[in-house]
Amino acid sequence: MIQRPRGTRDLLPPESRLWQAVEELARTVFASFGADEIRTPAFEPTELFVRSVGETTDIVHKEMYTFEDRKGRSLTLRPEGTAGVARAWIENRLHDRSHPLRLYYIGPMFRYERAQQGRYRQFSQIGLELLGADSPLADAELLLVLHELFTRLGFDDLQVHLNNLGDPEDRPRYQQVVRETLAGRREALCSDCQRRLDENPLRVLDCKVPSCQVIVADVPPVSDVASEASRQHVAAVEAQLERLGVPFVRNRRLVRGLDYYLRTVFEVVSPRLGTNAVLCGGGRYDRLISDLGGPSLPGSGFAIGEDRLVDVLPEPFKERVLGARRLYLVPLGAPAQAEVLALAREWSRAGVTVEVELTGRSLKSALKRADKEGFAAVAILGDDELAGGVVAIRDLVASSQQVMAAAAVPDWWKGRG
Repeated sequence: MIQRPRGTRDLLPPESRLWQAVEELARTVFASFGADEIRTPAFEPTELFVRSVGETTDIVHKEMYTFEDRKGRSLTLRPEGTAGVARAWIENRLHDRSHPLRLYYIGPMFRYERAQQGRYRQFSQIGLELLGADSPLADAELLLVLHELFTRLGFDDLQVHLNNLGDPEDRPRYQQVVRETLAGRREALCSDCQRRLDENPLRVLDCKVPSCQVIVADVPPVSDVASEASRQHVAAVEAQLERLGVPFVRNRRLVRGLDYYLRTVFEVVSPRLGTNAVLCGGGRYDRLISDLGGPSLPGSGFAIGEDRLVDVLPEPFKERVLGARRLYLVPLGAPAQAEVLALAREWSRAGVTVEVELTGRSLKSALKRADKEGFAAVAILGDDELAGGVVAIRDLVASSQQVMAAAAVPDWWKGRG
């Protein structure tokens, strides 16, 4: 038997309905704030991610799926979405559009990493990028959109962590601070962090190894060396969040795992998944597009890990999505079978979620299936009902039965709520 690759999974009904509902709500919320969808390729030139994400990051160093095509060109399955959006902005000359641009994406990403709960080698992200605005209002809007989406999903216990990474000009000074602070404890760090200390000291602060987290607790926060302009920017973001009632905490150890971030960085954490359970992360990246060969254009954005998000959806949202909302239409006899699809089409056009019995089950067998599969109601169409233009309805939720005109079923269905 051929099995799926390690670190991947099959999304099956009814769980797939949760994914659809989350994505539909995300599209609705993003569009209500003026965002449009962008769809970029699932693979890009490897250089795009090396230059944008950073050659010394764990993603580029050991997590990318990279291969050569038949002409020897190095390609990589996208490990994240922002770089592809930046490349698309440059290549498609989107500077001719009115800015700021709000662009969102939903799709699969790929990283070769240790498979564990909520973490897969093919995973899905829901992301939003805001291009062309360098004001603190842009960062605050992104967090407002996030807060609105999570609120509509029913969350009330998520924690927004916020920090100031400073400007790129501040980075060398802080790297030196990290190296000097940890120089005497280098051998106690994990092998990855010893390498990071040489290549990119900020990545040491992002290590998830408990012993390393204890050691780096002595490192001064990056905000201590941030420029005055950067401090004013992040302070203005925080003031906006307080004004909007969006709760947050300042996490002075937060650095994120991508090199293009500066000034505002943030994560959304779920207590249900433990201390390192990040559902969403993002921040400001004003130099990214110019680093990729485009003009100077400020930007900020976030990406939600959809796999983890679905795992911790509040029960009321899941119940609404997975609740009994299907009508089972059962034809009894050849005349009813001849007409049943036309009736189903009429109802579906009127907004009824209807599933037709196609295998010729008896009424007794159909009712057993309806109970097992969680249908909301069964509509029975036999010879007598067909002749009278009616159907017999068994409401399995209300435990009631009635006969009504076939044309009245859509209004009755909507009235059930």
